[in-house]
This record gives sequence, structure tokens and C-alpha cells, in this order.
Amino acid sequence: MATTRSLMGPTPFLLHPYNKNNNVALIKSLHLSSSSSSSSATSVHVTMSASDHLLQPPHPSFEILGGGLHRFFPSLTHLTRPYNPFPFIAWNRHVETIFASFFRSTPDVTLRRQCLRTQDGGSVALDWVSGDDRRLLPDAPLLILLPGLTGGSGDSYVRHMLVRARSKGWRVVVFNSRGCGNSPVTTPQFYSASFLGDMHEVVSHVSDRYPKANLYGVGWSLGANILVRYLGQESHNCPLSGAVSLCNPFNLVVSDEDFRKGFNKIYDKALSSALCKIFKKHALLFEDIGGEYNIPMVANAKSVREFDDGLTRVSFGFKSVDDYYSNSSSSDSIKHVQTPLLCIQAANDPIAPSRGIPREDIKENPNCLLVVTSKGGHLGWVAGDEAPLGAPWTDPLVIDFLQYLETEAAKAPQTSSNSGDNKETFHHLQV
Repeated sequence: MATTRSLMGPTPFLLHPYNKNNNVALIKSLHLSSSSSSSSATSVHVTMSASDHLLQPPHPSFEILGGGLHRFFPSLTHLTRPYNPFPFIAWNRHVETIFASFFRSTPDVTLRRQCLRTQDGGSVALDWVSGDDRRLLPDAPLLILLPGLTGGSGDSYVRHMLVRARSKGWRVVVFNSRGCGNSPVTTPQFYSASFLGDMHEVVSHVSDRYPKANLYGVGWSLGANILVRYLGQESHNCPLSGAVSLCNPFNLVVSDEDFRKGFNKIYDKALSSALCKIFKKHALLFEDIGGEYNIPMVANAKSVREFDDGLTRVSFGFKSVDDYYSNSSSSDSIKHVQTPLLCIQAANDPIAPSRGIPREDIKENPNCLLVVTSKGGHLGWVAGDEAPLGAPWTDPLVIDFLQYLETEAAKAPQTSSNSGDNKETFHHLQV
């Protein structure tokens, strides 16, 4: 287990599952150190009211590590209770993944769509909760949701997070990437794990529209990969006040290796079919494109790798699909993240392998915290008070983290908000 260093600087902490005695000792050590340290040790970020929770160790059913442990753990009281997967569903990672995808409830929410024209002529769709401009103040915290590959605002896990955040007084917007969630495609280019241009424009637009609000992001799967890469690229200049990454594949080379093995081929076929469906709706845009594109292979792709090889890697200038995966992985971005970041993973995730998690970089970064559950599958987490048909177990944890960051932000001195010329074209409709 990692040793405790001075709290005056970034300190990595590691809490292993099934090691309760050591966890208790470490938490007590941290509590005593923070209580006795000088008031100049501003990096501790633990208030007196929150420090009482430090005496409660995390439950041994979790793996918890990160340089931000001493700062963020007191706000995550859910981690002091056991992770109890729902019986008969969570016994198998594939059963849990498929059950959550097909049978989890989808909250009914009326959304107002705003199509954002990007600088290169492309389009993305932003889905806002209808009526929130009348209900919420201009400075209400704003949460941007980034669904997974081919996902959108209609997905159950997205809707559950949207409803929970809204119930806490947050303004929420779902970022539907090009072609996803029936978002229009207006140029011969989709989105990718490597491309951050749309993310930059969405954050800039949202920030300009609500200049008094603190911005946050939550991403799932490929959306999490894009979000973490964005945090790393922006680093010290990131306009987001906090972020959460869930089921992040992190290392796309490792994910690709596992994706082509055993039962995972079922997911591969399903996702490639969804990608082909999106492509065929907009195939005329690619009719005379030429170059290295392999349009027949893309239209009939039997795997995500085939789709990426024939289209994605060419669109974004990579010499091979392996080059694309290697240079689009968010595992390389963690060391540059300066925004508070909570990463939640499942150890048995079939699509985002545990061995791809950049644990060492997370341990060294004082802005990051990683929570790994023993089970959960991919976008499953059928556990908690609302299981099996309600919200994923992760949702209360995510909201607690974001609420803590918003409370801390309210205490901090106010700085001038980001602003700039807003020249995008918008279209509105009800969905």
C-alpha cells in the first residue's frame, strides 16, 4: 500500500479492497495529519465538518486510489457502505451489461433541441430540458452529459443522470455527437475518440450562454474518453469546474484487443451495426470522397475496427487504425488534468478492461480520484436502492461529488467568466 507523504504537496493515496484494517489506519492517519498540520497547508482542502467522515473508512468492496483522495473522499459517503450487486443479474458481467441496456427504465423528460453549427460546417445537437430557463436562475450550475459510442439523450443511463441532477437544481444539457441521437450530419465527417473540436465549441457556446454558471461534465464510455482527453488538453485553462468519467476505456489499444475476444464479439457486432446504420443515413455525403476511404467496407462493417479503419482513422489523419487507437486514448491525458475528476470503473467491465486504467498516473495526480467496483459490467451497475430497473448505483455518488465541487466553488473568489464571439447558427425544435 502506498505510504503517506507530507500533506503540503500532491500525495497519492491507495486503498485496496479487502484490506479493511489498513484502510482504517490510513484514514485515521490522514485525519490526524490534517488536524495537526499548519493552517498554511492549503492543499488539504478538508473542512472541519467533512473531516469527521474521514474516520469512516471506505468499504472493502471498493478499490479506491488517487492523489485527490484526501480532498474528495469525505464527500463520498456512499463509499462507506458495501457495494451489493442485485442477485441473479450481476452474477455475470454480460448478463448485467445486457440487462441494463434492454430493461433499465427510461425516465420521461421533454427536451428542447438546439442544433449547433460548428466552424467546419458540421452539426451537433444539444438537448436541454424544456422549461428550465423559466425554472432556474442564470447562475444555476450547468452539467454537460456526454453519452457513449452511438449513444444520445434517449439512453436510459443519460436520462437517469439528467433527472437526478435536475432534481438538485442543476441545469442539464446532453451533447449528442454528429449522427448520434438523430443529430444531423452535414459534412462527410462523424466524430471520434481523437477529435475534440466539437467539445471545445459546445463548452464555449454553453459558457457564453450562461456566463454566470459553473460548468461540469459527465461522460460515459467513449464520451468519458473524450471528456478526459479534453480535460488533459485544456489542463490549467479548462473552463469546467469538475468532471466525472464512467466506464472509460482509457486505453483503446487494450480495449480493442479484448473487444475481439469471446462473447465481446457480440458487443462488437452490435456497435458496428449501429455505426453502419448512422453511416447509411448519410452515405450520400461520402459518395465522391475518394482518397484512402473504404466506403464499401464501412457500409458493411462487421466490427468497430473495420468501421474505424475504413472511415474514422482516414477522416482524422491517422496512418492506421492502430495509430488511431494509440493516439486517441485518454490514459495519456490523466497526468495533465488540473480539473477535479472522479473516475468510476467496474473491475469486470467487458468493454473497458480494468488493466487499461492508468492507476499510477491517477495516484500521482492530486486532482483525480478512482473508484473501482468489483462488479457492474459496462454501463450496468445494477445495484443500490433503485435496482434492478431504476438508476445505476453510480448516480448518487456522481451527484454527491458534483454537489461538493459546486459548494467549494461557491466559497472561492469569483473570477471573470469566459466569454467570446458567438457566431454559431442555431435551430430549435421539440423532441
